[in-house]
Order: sequence, then structure tokens, then C-alpha cells
Amino acid sequence: MHEVPFGEILERLRGIGSKKVLIQTPEGLKKEAQELADFLEAEGIEAIINGDVNYGACDPADSKAKLLGCDALIHLGHSYMTLHLDVPTIFVPAFAKVDPVPALEKNLNEIRKLGKRIALVTTAQHILHLERMRRFLEEKGFEVLVGRGDSRVSWPGQVLGCNFSAARVEADGVLFVGAGYFHPVGVAIAAKKPTLAVNPYSGDAIWMNEEAERLIRKRWAQIARAIDAEKFGVIVSTKKGQLRLVEARKIVNLLREHGKYARLIAMDYVSYSALEGFDFDAYVVVACPRVPMDDYENWEKPVLTPKEVEILLGIREEYEFDEIPGAGRKEDEPFGISLKGSPAKNADFDRV
Repeated sequence: MHEVPFGEILERLRGIGSKKVLIQTPEGLKKEAQELADFLEAEGIEAIINGDVNYGACDPADSKAKLLGCDALIHLGHSYMTLHLDVPTIFVPAFAKVDPVPALEKNLNEIRKLGKRIALVTTAQHILHLERMRRFLEEKGFEVLVGRGDSRVSWPGQVLGCNFSAARVEADGVLFVGAGYFHPVGVAIAAKKPTLAVNPYSGDAIWMNEEAERLIRKRWAQIARAIDAEKFGVIVSTKKGQLRLVEARKIVNLLREHGKYARLIAMDYVSYSALEGFDFDAYVVVACPRVPMDDYENWEKPVLTPKEVEILLGIREEYEFDEIPGAGRKEDEPFGISLKGSPAKNADFDRV
């Protein structure tokens, strides 16, 4: 289902003189990770597979690679995100093999309901086909806009679960091409425009605005649950791409200014089960925006995003999706794998 260029990865590893690597993989590429490890060891490079759950480019295992004595990290399934890395890291986007154009053709009547001027967005898995999708739609009479996005994304038209900057263009509606629920519903909330999601695997098309309204109603219910809360645990993530310490301190100070008790909590993997012993009435997750939205039903106490805290305190009226913004992006990443970071200095790679 996905392209993982073993030969190119090997070439990059040999180029930096790597002898021992850690392979990090999302759930959907575990089989490929195991096959890559077998391939590399047959070529004389020791390979360890990181068994932890991976949440994206925001969660690189470079520090773990260094701890294990590895001289490089292979990060499967995601494009590079601007981060300071402890070891050289090869980002392998793993582009999907499926052709999305047939799904677009099948749903042309629905796409036309977006209007003539449409924004086109997708995920890293389908970014290789973005230009083909644009040309196809333009041949059908659409004016297609592809937003550049900020430095948190690698390419124009790319959206993440925490960043929808590429969807903010002056269009009549937004066309999202990809699988899954969270990305397109986030696009609909962030762009505040009619949003159609076309799944290139199934060929299905779903209007996301009703889904967005349904999610927002659930979020308002969480805010209502926290209306009488006096003690707040404000959670900041130690994952490199989710470390929003300035924002977390801002929320702590904001709550205290409004007479609430607030305490900062640092966590790697954020889950309610690890928090049950604390004496808080509610929590604020200043990390991946998906945590309080995907998993809120497993939290016995209210769990909010930073922007929802502002609503709770009467500072904000309109609902807004919690995003992690980037700065201006100077250049796009190359398509294919990308080697980032420099060899660690004075690393004792033989200690493990």
C-alpha cells in the first residue's frame, strides 16, 4: 500500500557511515519496518525497531536512538518537521500507491457543490499526486487553489492533524483528499468553509461540515462540564514537536488570574489513567490537539484545549480549533526521503 525505498535509505545510511539504526514506525507500517530491519541487517547495518506508538513527525525517537547507541534514526510514514534532532534522522514519507483521480472523477457532482473556486488539500501520503489532482480538476472547469501553509508542513497543500494553514485560502470551499476522519473535520472547523472529503481508497465522499458541528457540540459539552472546576492540571508534552511550554505557562497564568488553582504537568504519553491519583477537577492538554478530542470519552474529568479554556473563562466566544502554528516556510522539502540532523558529537555509540 505504501512506498518505502529500501535502497535509497541504505544509500543515505552508508553516506553518513551508519552502523546501528533505530527504526520508528506508525501503526500502518509495522510490517514494512520489520522488512526494512531484515534488509539492513543483511547489508551489515544493525537495526532496532522502536515498539512505541508513533504519533507523527512531532514525535521523533531521536533521543531514544541516541540512548540505545544508534548513530541514526529512520522515521517512517511522515515528512520532516522543523525540529532539533539528537542524531541524523531519515524521514520517509511512505507515499500511498493508490491513484486518487478515479475517486475525484466518481465524485465530480459532489465536488461541484463546493463552487468553482476550490482549495485542494491532502496528507503527506497523497502529496505526490497533488499536481495530477489539480490538473484533473482544472480540466473539469475548476479554479484550484493550493495554499502554501507554514513551516510546520513540508509542502503546499499538506495538512496535519494539528495544522491546517494550507487550507486557509480565498476559496468557495475546500476539497480534502485522503482517508480518516480527524484531518478533514479539522479542515472544516479551521477553514470555516464547506468541506468535502474524498477517500481515494474507497471512492466515498463525505461532507464534513455536519461532522464538524457534531464535534463542536461535544466540545461545548466538555466546556460545560468544567464550568464549576476550581483546580486545573495543565499538561504539556515532552515530545519535541508538541512541546508548547510557552502556551502552557500562558494557560496556567490565565487560570490563576481568574482565581483558579492551576499546576503544570509534563508528560510524554498523555493519558487519563496516568493522572488518576491527582487532585484536579479538570485538565487542559497543551500538546497534540487530538488527545482531548479523540480520547475524551476515556477521561472521567473534563479535558479541554487551550482555546476552550478561553471560552470557559469568557475571553473567547466563537469556537476555534486548537492548532500548533509554524513560522514562514523558506523552502519545500524534496519529495521522497529527507536526511536531517548532523552526527552527534562525542557520542559513545559502543556503550550499548
